[in-house]
Amino acid sequence: MKRVYQAANHIQAHMVMHVLEQAGVHALVQGEFLQSGAGELPVGLVGVAVADEDVEVAREIIEDWEKLMQEPTDEE
Repeated sequence: MKRVYQAANHIQAHMVMHVLEQAGVHALVQGEFLQSGAGELPVGLVGVAVADEDVEVAREIIEDWEKLMQEPTDEE
């Protein structure tokens, strides 16, 4: 498995994992339990990993998701 996403926290990692799972790519959150041991330090312990053969498609899905999250809504 290879890490395809570095998350700010475990919530963000789970969001990305669910986006990948909905697209049919099996994903795994790594390091979420290490975050509590690091306290408030931003040490980049939490990430999302996928199987080696799914790396490229997972990165494309994540890129599309990130663009969607940055688009302004009608309310803005």
